[in-house]
Amino acid sequence: MNVYDFDKTIYKEDSTENFVFFCLKKQPLVLLHLPVIIVYGSMFLIKVIDKTSFKEKLYGYFKYIKNIDELLDEFVSDNIHKIQPWYLNQKQDDDLIISASPEFLVRKFLDKIEIKNLIASRVDKHTGKYTGLNCYHEEKVIRYKEIYNDTIVDEFYSDSLSDTPMAKLAKKAYFVSDGVVTDWKF
Repeated sequence: MNVYDFDKTIYKEDSTENFVFFCLKKQPLVLLHLPVIIVYGSMFLIKVIDKTSFKEKLYGYFKYIKNIDELLDEFVSDNIHKIQPWYLNQKQDDDLIISASPEFLVRKFLDKIEIKNLIASRVDKHTGKYTGLNCYHEEKVIRYKEIYNDTIVDEFYSDSLSDTPMAKLAKKAYFVSDGVVTDWKF
């Protein structure tokens, strides 16, 4: 099994960030949530709250979105071209994508490119509330092992050193930077 991070790895940018700005443009009511984002973003930066708490507050803007499923479909259609060509050329049916981005968001992309296996942050698309922790750093390994036990990861790909715990599970790990894939140096 090959395992891939999503944002800035097989997707050229940060899909969550892209989605936030897409929502701001398409549904200006989201701007009502900006003060909350600023306050909790500042609290996260000075380490008063953790990443999951910050993201849950960030995603609180979902309550201002009408027809989120239609908006998601439009967003994915507008951004599917950001899936890296190198990935599309090597993808396999049993690939696993593991991401800190919301599961409902990444799933829409994976359905388009016919990839079934996904582990991502479980976030309610209507409220922004998390079920569990942000799927980041060591949490990726925990979530992987919950589902796949000791299944060997043949190859792992990521753009972030925060994914080192996942990379260490793989027979071979690769670092991705701006679409260029190189050997992971531990």
